[in-house]
Amino acid sequence: MIQPIFLVGARGCGKTTIGRALAETLGYYFADTDNHLLTSTGKSVAEIVSAEGWPGFRARESLALQQVTAASTVVATGGGMILSESNRQFMAERGTVIWLNVPADILATRLDASPENDQRPTLTGKSMVDEIVDVLAAREELYHQAAHHIIDATRSPDSVVESIIHVLERSNVSAAL
Repeated sequence: MIQPIFLVGARGCGKTTIGRALAETLGYYFADTDNHLLTSTGKSVAEIVSAEGWPGFRARESLALQQVTAASTVVATGGGMILSESNRQFMAERGTVIWLNVPADILATRLDASPENDQRPTLTGKSMVDEIVDVLAAREELYHQAAHHIIDATRSPDSVVESIIHVLERSNVSAAL
């Protein structure tokens, strides 16, 4: 069985873009937990948070992770997926976890250029740059704990995909690579 590949990282780091490209390159399926939530509930992340609060959203997010996880699948996770120890353990036991690492200033530039307020509600009510700095500081250790590999995702999607394939080949993640 070819294990799934889980992409983790802060919002705006490129999990969906890189995930699609990586899945296509590997001949894998692609799944996005935020998109799965949207299609399965008919509600955006912002709408779920508004109706159920962050705890309700996080519970739904964990369920979405379990529902989309399958062999030969690249899974783009929500930025806060790693907040749950059970999610970190689930991903580590079932596949390969790759942290797409991007500094806060670059994330802020990316998010400012392509805002998706319904899918990316504010966590703190602060400015985007301040929020990203705070969120990364709070989550960095969790990304480290979760990740089998850390990839610099500041480069072009093709370059990031090449780096991921290189680390997967080095670690013999899949005979199919």
